[in-house]
Amino acid sequence: MSILLFRIAAVLCFLAVALGAFGAHGLRSTLEGRGMVDVWDKAVFYHLIHAIALLLLALYGTINRGACLLLLTGILLFSGSLYLLALTNLRWLGPVTPVGGLCFLAGWAWLVFAPPK
Repeated sequence: MSILLFRIAAVLCFLAVALGAFGAHGLRSTLEGRGMVDVWDKAVFYHLIHAIALLLLALYGTINRGACLLLLTGILLFSGSLYLLALTNLRWLGPVTPVGGLCFLAGWAWLVFAPPK
């Protein structure tokens, strides 16, 4: 088990839950006013799912660094751009989101085709 990856994944899971709660309670009126509740919820959902995937990769020792880096980059680009878009309404962030989605896809494909280590 990679202790570093485990801790990074645990922090990412913690942040996903905290950001989900913050969006539902502390930011609700702001997000509703901008019509961004669904954007925030999608960011939290993909953030949490991929953080759990990283946690499982760390726990079961089938760590494949390339896949882990792609999933981590996907969280940062996909969810990160959606969080910022929801908070700032800066539309130029929109094109960043699909790059994060491609990182997610590439990370999962990596795990499909690469043998476990």
